[in-house]
Amino acid sequence: MALLILMRHGQSQWNAFNLFTGWVDIPLSTLGIEEALKGGELIKDLPIDIVYTSTLIRAQMTAMLALSRHSSKKVPVILHTNEGKLEEWAKIYSEKAQAETIPVICAWELNERYYGELQGGNKAELAEKYGKEQVQMWRRSFDIPPPNGESLKMTAARTLPYFDNEIVSSLKNNKNVFISAHGNSLRSIIMELDGLTAQEVVKLELATGEPIVYTFENDTFTKKKKT
Repeated sequence: MALLILMRHGQSQWNAFNLFTGWVDIPLSTLGIEEALKGGELIKDLPIDIVYTSTLIRAQMTAMLALSRHSSKKVPVILHTNEGKLEEWAKIYSEKAQAETIPVICAWELNERYYGELQGGNKAELAEKYGKEQVQMWRRSFDIPPPNGESLKMTAARTLPYFDNEIVSSLKNNKNVFISAHGNSLRSIIMELDGLTAQEVVKLELATGEPIVYTFENDTFTKKKKT
């Protein structure tokens, strides 16, 4: 049996300013840092063999801060596969040091939904401009994208193949996996794991910095109850 741990990144600075963020690479706020550390406390005694995160700093910060609380005391190391000198010169030559690390893989497929022309816009101001119903439709409908952006359906079309091909392979090799990502990329994954409909997934609320844990056994995912 392997574990799959999902965590939405802590509050970002643009979350705090009520701005659409999407692929804009914004760091965590002070509250977001606290949320990531608190989330790390909740998973500190769960075994973690490999970490997957997006290419965006808020998800990476969340992963690193959460792992700083892990009881194994292992050090997360970002892998730079196929990135030339970043990969070549990052080789660890000490077997002892290597054994005390946790590999971290960054994948754009796990990035947040691309909000297109809404990115950087204040949500309240956009609601006044376009109407609350229109903005809510852009934010939470399954298959209606914002102007020149992605719908949740389009996000799932890039997130799920990566999850099925790469992350599930790690689970099948009995690796315990921690994913630090975003509200919509994680909604895509949870939609598949929990068998949610398009109507159900858009109503799914994911708290920042709060881990969701599944067991994986015999090709079956089972969500663990919160204690």
